[in-house]
Amino acid sequence: MRYTPVSFPRQKNMLFLRSFIILFLSCLTIEINLCFPSIPSSLKSLSIDGHFHFEQVHHAAKDFGNRYSFLPLAVLHPKSVSDIATTVKHIWRMGPRSELTVAARGHGHSLQGQAQSHRGVVINMESLQGPKMQVYTGSFPYVDVSGGELWIDILHESLKYGLAPKSWTDYLHLTVGGTLSNAGISGQAFRHGPQISNVHQLEVVTGKGEVVNCSEKQNSDLFYSVLGGLGQFGIITRARISLEPAPEMVKWIRVLYTDFATFATDQEKLISGESTFDYIEGFVIINRTGLLNNWRSSFNPQDPVQASQFKSDGRTLFCLELAKYFNPEEMALVNQEIESSLSQLNHIPSTLFLSEVPYIEFLDRVHISEIKLRSKGLWEVPHPWLNLLIPRSTIDSFAQQVFGNILKDTSNGPILIYPVNKSKWDNRTSVVIPEEDVFYLVAFLSSAVPSSTGSDGLDHILIQNKRILEFCEMARLGAKQYLPYYSTQLEWQSHFGPQWEVFVQRKSTYDPLAILAPGQRIFQKAIAYSS
Repeated sequence: MRYTPVSFPRQKNMLFLRSFIILFLSCLTIEINLCFPSIPSSLKSLSIDGHFHFEQVHHAAKDFGNRYSFLPLAVLHPKSVSDIATTVKHIWRMGPRSELTVAARGHGHSLQGQAQSHRGVVINMESLQGPKMQVYTGSFPYVDVSGGELWIDILHESLKYGLAPKSWTDYLHLTVGGTLSNAGISGQAFRHGPQISNVHQLEVVTGKGEVVNCSEKQNSDLFYSVLGGLGQFGIITRARISLEPAPEMVKWIRVLYTDFATFATDQEKLISGESTFDYIEGFVIINRTGLLNNWRSSFNPQDPVQASQFKSDGRTLFCLELAKYFNPEEMALVNQEIESSLSQLNHIPSTLFLSEVPYIEFLDRVHISEIKLRSKGLWEVPHPWLNLLIPRSTIDSFAQQVFGNILKDTSNGPILIYPVNKSKWDNRTSVVIPEEDVFYLVAFLSSAVPSSTGSDGLDHILIQNKRILEFCEMARLGAKQYLPYYSTQLEWQSHFGPQWEVFVQRKSTYDPLAILAPGQRIFQKAIAYSS
């Protein structure tokens, strides 16, 4: 067999072409390195107690949502507040000619890249080693904590003094700075308000690198800007949290309803006035026949046989979840109070399920579920969550359409739904809530199965979320997103409504170059390029 010979000139041309490409790519690499060497080297030259990582940065491009990944240029592991201030001030002084931005990252529980910074600096807040957590007892007890402290650790420390924070989130393995930048809501919010309503004082690093102490009476505009401010005005480095006497035990109660209106009426009755209960939530059970395997956390009823015998027959059920805190010596009185309160409710009579657990086990209940999910490889999956705040006047319309139409066949995770009192929220903060005196948190806490194209897949869940949002818009329900996410500034303006002007003014005051929290996609840093 004969082969057509390759001519020598053609070989030379190919060799020249390959050499040219290699040379071009080499020059391009050198040029890029010459253009940007000042950024890493300028950060390396900063006098700080902690350290930067420039290569081990991939963990900072991940979060709980598992849907977005933006690699930073560097990760700062601060040992002091001064480290954070020095870094931010350095970037501030670089001015608009630098593309660097800064994101504070707590426990990585953001859903859509909010704590990420593409080609910027991510600050690992859990590395912050400020003054040791300090509990102050007395008539008005409080605890001083680092912004990178986990709520579970605050619980453990304050319990040593027989105290605990008043308001919680359902999941305690989150940082103080993270939840206070949003609101922090759980079943105690009807009485105590969200976590941002239970803060006395903050220490904040602004977008100019200034370290500022603020409270209701000192630098109050910054104080209220930062609370619920989505990280736009400053990085919370320290907080003073209100405490109350902690109980030893919890009566944990669940009752079921088939009718949403009855369920909602009972919920609203319980949050008005002086409720017997210390915690009031609710959730939806869609198209599930058995109960025991479908409780959303570590709830174990005292009569598991009764619970196992109840069948929903495919109906959508609404579960009212209650908790009463107590100490052992109060048992008899507490039982009487609970019995009296429950007698006024209109739940399905045969569906009263009781459990009794230590206070700390109740508060950390979701972590027990996390451990189980991690063991099955079901924790680090996409979480396309959707959290909404719905006015009381439109909650029936919402439930009828969403639970009766959009989600009537299946759900891919817990669906929480419970009312809170607006009077417990401070309208001076940056958080956006509905106008009415009572509104509902509705949280679709979905988990997607990777690579699935079915109803448990990411695309299907995102389409459902879109349908829910479109219905809210079309029906003019007055809904607001909690943990909001939008892709355009026009959508953000609509979200904030009349609060937008104040929000923009606060941004220009405390972070005029839009250095902080770029992952929220509210403001974009204006880059000035030299000609």
